Amino acid sequence: MNLHGHFPGFRIWGRAQADIDRITGIWRECLQIYGGPFLFGAQRTMADAMYAPVATRFLTYDVKLDPACATYCQTIVQMPEMVEWVEAAKREPIGIEELEVEF
Repeated sequence: MNLHGHFPGFRIWGRAQADIDRITGIWRECLQIYGGPFLFGAQRTMADAMYAPVATRFLTYDVKLDPACATYCQTIVQMPEMVEWVEAAKREPIGIEELEVEF
């Protein structure tokens, strides 16, 4: 996961688009059935925690989302815990020397 990056206009390849469509279909269905703003209603659940990294990835790669899914993504990334997590991640070094190994 690269929380430092933002790649507007990133070209999504076909197989990834199928995964995106499946995820956004789940989101739309849950938001419609339970009324949002979270997947299962007014309270956050583990489902929202599970999809939080996906929301950041969609924003990183500028994935085009319908209004309901875009609003859900913004709801997730604006949670205080997410703001704190992303800010902490952005303070980390981009490269980690111990992991810089040639294969």
